[in-house]
Amino acid sequence: MNLSDSRTAGHPAKPSGHQSPGAQRLDARPLARLSAAEAVFNAIRADIESGTVAVGGKLSSEAMLAQQYGVSRSVIREALRSCTALGLTVTKTGKGTFVVANKVANDLTLGHYSARDLTEARPHIEVPAAGLAAQRRTDEELETLRHIVAAMTTETDPESWVALDSSFHAAIARASGNKVFASVVADIRGALAFQSETLNMVADRQNASDTEHQQILAAIEAGSAEAASLAMAEHLRAVGVALDSILNK
Repeated sequence: MNLSDSRTAGHPAKPSGHQSPGAQRLDARPLARLSAAEAVFNAIRADIESGTVAVGGKLSSEAMLAQQYGVSRSVIREALRSCTALGLTVTKTGKGTFVVANKVANDLTLGHYSARDLTEARPHIEVPAAGLAAQRRTDEELETLRHIVAAMTTETDPESWVALDSSFHAAIARASGNKVFASVVADIRGALAFQSETLNMVADRQNASDTEHQQILAAIEAGSAEAASLAMAEHLRAVGVALDSILNK
């Protein structure tokens, strides 16, 4: 049985012929019902951390991994992004993905920023932005937030959920009416998406985030700056706890 893009995880396809040294194996490890990307990520991470794929070694190409696991190349890229965020691999354009460490780094690499950068900065930006959004949001902005949260609670595709997540935070910053907050959150939006993607895979954060987003929305909807600020602060605290659980393993 193959992994599938329907988000039901089984066993990876057994590749025919010669496997390259970087090819990962899952046929001896039954998988729970995870997303396809989670299953591939867990397999690659396990092989790196166990030394099956040595530091300095090159992983199989995206095309070969996609064939091996029976998933699309976009699923493979999603899994590899999390390996890179954890500091396990580096992808070099035109050359492939190489193993650079066999244990998780002490910080996550999220595009132009690190997880530590985000953890230190976000409370100073998004907590007051949520409070202002509760006071200043327009009916149209509130409807946008409602739509995003409703879509997130029913979204089963991890990549689409991550896009909605970053949209939610950006929409709150815009609803604050403060152009500095809106500009800063827009600038870190890509890093936020990388972080959410990794946390969902490694720390299973998606359902908890849905609940936290609903609480933030309810406070903004009620027009309570204090409640909105507190709800955002609690959400960011929970994100920080999840990050610590990854980095301190």
